[in-house]
Formats: sequence, structure tokens, C-alpha cells
Amino acid sequence: MTKLVRTEEEIMLADAARGFLDEAAPVAHLRAQRDAGQTHDPELWKQMAEMGWAGVLVPEAAGGADMGFAAANVLAEEMGRSLTASPFLSTAVIAATALRQISDERARTALAAIAGGARTYALAIDEGSKHAPEASALRAERDGNGFRLSGEKRFVVDGGFANHLLVLARTDAGLTLFDIPADRAGIARTAQAMIDSRDAARITFDGVEATGDNVLGQVDDAMTVLAPALHAGQAALAAEMSGLAAGAFGMTLAYLKERTQFGVPIGSFQALQHRAAHLWSDCEVTASAILNAGRMLDGDPDNAALAVSLAKARATQTAQLAVQEGVQMHGGIGMTDEFDMGFYMKRARVGAEWLGDYGYHAGVVARLRGF
Repeated sequence: MTKLVRTEEEIMLADAARGFLDEAAPVAHLRAQRDAGQTHDPELWKQMAEMGWAGVLVPEAAGGADMGFAAANVLAEEMGRSLTASPFLSTAVIAATALRQISDERARTALAAIAGGARTYALAIDEGSKHAPEASALRAERDGNGFRLSGEKRFVVDGGFANHLLVLARTDAGLTLFDIPADRAGIARTAQAMIDSRDAARITFDGVEATGDNVLGQVDDAMTVLAPALHAGQAALAAEMSGLAAGAFGMTLAYLKERTQFGVPIGSFQALQHRAAHLWSDCEVTASAILNAGRMLDGDPDNAALAVSLAKARATQTAQLAVQEGVQMHGGIGMTDEFDMGFYMKRARVGAEWLGDYGYHAGVVARLRGF
């Protein structure tokens, strides 16, 4: 049985990542971006690429670090602690996982561009209010040797600034995944206001040209390439939400030790101790589920769906509990914009919906367990 604790290498990676993020991208950095009307920081992403984070899943032959999915989850968790806004999930995790399954020069070039920080991706798959890739209706009509894409995608995270799009479209006999430059004629991007101060867009496609070179994998067989990429993204997002919960819990624990009432720290009150202990236990169980998901993606990716959905469902609940308890235990200050807990709460709400909410992943777990 795999022991659900971090390896020495993962601990070192987490420590290094935390040191960098505490300095370069604390929550105050997100607040400053929000106040300036910015949704991302290209310079921060450049620094991450220089440290090898953009290439965490890119093969060494393409200039990447190829550290594996468990390592990607470690980085995502540390980003969650400080609420770092970057294209890490959409580009370094989801797009890189999709591209590394394609063994041609075009994919190797794209992977090298990801590792170098020059190419960023957004995943354009959902069209309704909930995550449902199989329900995609955007059409890719045959046009000579290529296609013409028409339709709309919503909640495209990083869609406002990414220079490439992974687009899921319906073709004659199924779904097909396309890799298309975001500036191609016929693409229109409309920024969406997100409560977590991050980038997302609604993207419309009006007869957008797509050649055979833009197809990832096989025509009418998108999920062979897309499903592993979604699993990787869902696991990394779960890790980010676990880090978010840990960050919120750390703030709350510090407040319980510092705030006094009736001449004693409020952390000495048994009722608050019980609530804090319950939250800590929930965070630990979720962290184990995320470690298991990373191990499965690295060791047995074909059978990782159950572990990934369990991790995402648990992380959604844990993050929600952490921010709710954080606001309540902080009292009135927890509801103010001047206090950082609100940023954690808003990110928890968006993370809960992206790539499948609790109900979606609970359904996957139930189906795979035969319930």
C-alpha cells in the first residue's frame, strides 16, 4: 500500500515553492492586482517558468522538468496557500498533459513553448452553467481539408489573456479537440467579472478556420486526449483548494491565539478548540486524498478517475468549511474587504465550480463504485 505522506523530494519542493511565493506572490499581491484592475501578472509567470514550474509536466526532451503529477500538485497546493493567480493549471497542467500524449513535432514545439513560458493556454470546453464536456454543442463543420468552428464557450479560465485555446467541438461522429491560436480570425473574447479577481472569458467562434494541424489526437475522439488532461487539472485544482483551506486555517488559528476576551485568548475556549480540531482533521484527510490522486496519476493513470474525483469532491467541501469557519471565528472583521479571509472565500467558490462541482464528482465516485 502506498504511504500517504510526502516524499523528501516533495517536502523540499514545497518548502522552496512556499519561500518563493511568500515573497513574490502573497495575498497582498492578489489584492494589488484586484485594485489595479489586473487579472494576471506576466512577470510572475516568467519567474515561474524560469524556475521550471511551467515545465513541471513537460518531457525533458522538450525542455521541461517532467517532475510528474504529484509534484505538480505540490506546487498547486502552495499556490493555493497564497492565492497565487497564474496560468499554471490551465497551461502547465491541463494543456501540457494533453500535448504530451501527442508524439509529433508540432506537440513537441508547443510543449517547449509552454516550458519556456512563451505559450499560455485556456481550456474552452464548457457552454452552460455546469461542467459538462460531453454536452458540448459548438460545431466544427467540414470545410475542404479542415473545419469551421461556430458557437460559444463560457467560463473559459485564463481565456482573456491566453495566446492559445484548447477548444472542444462537435464533429460528425463525436467530439474533437482543437489547439487554436487565440488571435485567429473569427474569435471574439469577452471578459467576465469573476469574484475571485482572476481572469475568465466568454469566447465566441464565428466560422473560425481549423486545419488538420489544429486537431489534437483523432477527429471524433477528443476524450482520449482530453480526459487525462481533465483528470490532471482536477487533481491540481483540488490541491490548490487544499492549500487554500490550509492558508485560511492558518489565519484562523493565529487569530484564536492572539484575540483575547475576558482576559484570555479565545483559543482557550473549548467550543472553538473543538471546531478548530475538526477543521484540522478535515484538512488532513483531504490532503491524503490529494496525495493519493497524484500517486495514481503518476503510477496508474488509466485508473485514476476515482481517486481524482474523490480528491476534488473532498477539497471542495474542505475549502468551504475552512472559509466559513474562518469568517465565523474572526467575527465581524472576517466580513470586511480589508481582511484577507474574503479572498479565500471567493476563490473557494470559484474553485468549487471549475472542472466539476461537488455533485459532479460525487456522481463520478458513485458510478465508479457501482452505486
